[in-house]
Amino acid sequence: MAKHATPKLDELESGPWPSFVSDIKQEAKSRARNADSVEYQVPVDAPDDLLGVLELSYTDGETHWKHGGIVGVFGYGGGVIGRYCDQPEMFPGVAHFHTMRVNQPAAKFYTTEFLRGICDIWDMRGSGLTNMHGSTGDIIFLGTQTAQLEEIFYELTHTMNTDLGGSGSNLRTPECCMGPSRCEFACYDTQDLCYTLTQDYQDELHRPAFPYKFKFKFDGCPNGCVASIARSDFSVIGTWKDDIKIDRSAVQAYANGEFKPNAGAHSGRDWGAFDIQAEVVDRCPTRCMRWDGGTLRINNRECTRCMHCINTMPRALKIGDERGASILVGAKAPVLDGAQMGSLLVPFVEVAEPYDAVKEVIENIWDWWMEEGKNRERLGETIKRLSFQKLLEVTNIKPQPVHVKEPRHNPYIFFKEEEVPGGWDRDLEAYRNRHKR
Repeated sequence: MAKHATPKLDELESGPWPSFVSDIKQEAKSRARNADSVEYQVPVDAPDDLLGVLELSYTDGETHWKHGGIVGVFGYGGGVIGRYCDQPEMFPGVAHFHTMRVNQPAAKFYTTEFLRGICDIWDMRGSGLTNMHGSTGDIIFLGTQTAQLEEIFYELTHTMNTDLGGSGSNLRTPECCMGPSRCEFACYDTQDLCYTLTQDYQDELHRPAFPYKFKFKFDGCPNGCVASIARSDFSVIGTWKDDIKIDRSAVQAYANGEFKPNAGAHSGRDWGAFDIQAEVVDRCPTRCMRWDGGTLRINNRECTRCMHCINTMPRALKIGDERGASILVGAKAPVLDGAQMGSLLVPFVEVAEPYDAVKEVIENIWDWWMEEGKNRERLGETIKRLSFQKLLEVTNIKPQPVHVKEPRHNPYIFFKEEEVPGGWDRDLEAYRNRHKR
């Protein structure tokens, strides 16, 4: 029987979609049923009390969680988010209800043995509630007590051979797509780059020293399966420099209806008789394709790698062979002045071990941002405040036309003194001479 009446939360179970309320109730029943056989290290009624405090928050129209101090594990400054309830007498099961972030494996490949292991740890030493996964990518352990933090950390590192993720003003847990392990479009090994940078930047990951959080995300191709362009301060998106490869016999097979478009995936529509002109050529954003009913041509100089044609006819069109990545920076969620997408910084970089070219860009950005960034200011906000031009200077990247976000909308061009032949003094004197009355 439920410990607290939750009429408002019950409403969240009435819609057509699965509800987190149902999941919490299920865990509450499971823990009550197994209380005599399992040695729970946190209160058995933690899920019940979680429902109670949430119902109270809905009733009062305000949160009943407070920040009551810093908690963590020895030697780390991140990975644990302290949570305390401001009504501990009413809800003792969640008097402290700390969240732990656990570093997910690259591309989220798990064995059943690993999943059972972390669930066993959390059933005994936590609330049993998890979030698979957080928006950064971590496995999220929802709710444990202060005394259990070191115990959980020891078991994760010594038994499960994994680590805590990032939280606070530090490098957050790097995240990547499946890359070449499962995807024919991948232009570089996303998992290896993600793993390498996770290992190399352990200090930045576990000991907060940045102005604010910093996220890496790695997309193997422009399809962007981890949405790095919208969610990360440093986005590495696979691309290629040479031409799209065309299998002309396969193009004809699509035209004849022998191959299903979109790799036969169920896209919620009936394609009918496949029309290359309407479905591929006319949908190209740069109009770089031509189809005369028998031959498909691509002006690759105008191609922006949107992937639409390749996704629609994957057996006929393939990514090029000269592969690497573009680096974009500054994306963020709308915390201060609105959401920002990533801005292109490096149009093309080869991505191969030991990844020195990528690391050089990262470390140049960090040196500048840690010096110039304000407290709780994301990289994108620092760039917006101090200019993209300044970012190009500190990263030693020469400006290129592809860096232009939009055509100049004012007539003022500013030069540095060293860029003016003869210096400002001579230029100013010439100006005065021309305008003497």
